[in-house]
Amino acid sequence: MPTITSVLFDFSGTLFRLEHDASWLDGVTDHQGDPLDVEAQAELMRRMTAPVTLAVDLDDEHLHAWHHRDLDPGLHRKVYLEMLRRSGIPRVEQAKALYSRLVDPSAWTPYPDAGAVLRDVSSAGIAVGVLSNIAFDIRPAFEKHGLDAYVDEFVLSYEVGAIKPDPEVFRIALDRLGASAEQTLMVGDSEQADGGARQLGCAFALVDPAPTAERTDGLLTALREHSVL
Repeated sequence: MPTITSVLFDFSGTLFRLEHDASWLDGVTDHQGDPLDVEAQAELMRRMTAPVTLAVDLDDEHLHAWHHRDLDPGLHRKVYLEMLRRSGIPRVEQAKALYSRLVDPSAWTPYPDAGAVLRDVSSAGIAVGVLSNIAFDIRPAFEKHGLDAYVDEFVLSYEVGAIKPDPEVFRIALDRLGASAEQTLMVGDSEQADGGARQLGCAFALVDPAPTAERTDGLLTALREHSVL
């Protein structure tokens, strides 16, 4: 196995997770005017953060927005507000309030081992990149937790005009890190999107996008299995 000299990490479900606060849904009601139960709240959060799965039926206009959401912040907002409406949130102001949480970097929680893994990988002289299909700037999330110092490059789809699994976005990340595909490990929670790195010859490690309280050492385990740490 080639020596790993660079690691690319996905963001959502890999390094960070959007863990909702119960207060976000205070006063949120369904089409019948009833508060959302715990199961409905959990499903709503899953739909807001699922990397590739579309959980509602959309018309052609919003389906186009869905497929291009991570390239254009305007399309991202448009399709998620529609998704929330079709998921049982009929009041526009409620949908807008929930959407604002999704795109607020300070609302995202790092996985318990994310800080230690980023620090140890960087300290070992291994280049670190964050490669995300996303339509808002996630750098403030890293800055809030003091993790930005361990990231050499952020490659965000809406900034570079390409999304995973398109090989182009992985090439951009590798070029910015000055890394070779054969010596790069991609870590992510989506076989479909993040696993696309294998098309270029990168190694790939899949992690479970479980709640942060349940996945305490998933990143550490993934890197140890690839002899990075």
